[in-house]
Amino acid sequence: MSQHFHAVVWIDHHEARILDFNADDANADKVTVKHKATRKQSARTGKASWRESEDGAFFDEVAARLDGIGEILIVGPANAKLGFLKRLQAKHAAIADHVVGIETVDHPSDGQLLDFARAYFRKADRMLPQVD
Repeated sequence: MSQHFHAVVWIDHHEARILDFNADDANADKVTVKHKATRKQSARTGKASWRESEDGAFFDEVAARLDGIGEILIVGPANAKLGFLKRLQAKHAAIADHVVGIETVDHPSDGQLLDFARAYFRKADRMLPQVD
């Protein structure tokens, strides 16, 4: 994947869609979980849980695809985005330092995701100190 300065990662417990982009160009990449998720049984209640366990190898593969990106926006519909950020902070601190935001986004198309990310970074860039 050719890399630009900005990237957005849409992530859930099954896949991650990564778009790196600039104002005129974008590249898309996708990482999927390699194994089937299993439901966990709660030790407290004995009932099966619908919450899926965090997949460290999946998160690590997504992190590797983000190496070299200047600013990263993490988005997704549920808790996987937070689990991914925690994994970055614990195991990939250099990449975590480039995360500029985390937002809840449902299930957009790649075009909608790119539009959302470009708008986010345009707004965020206006808030950064200007260098003379």
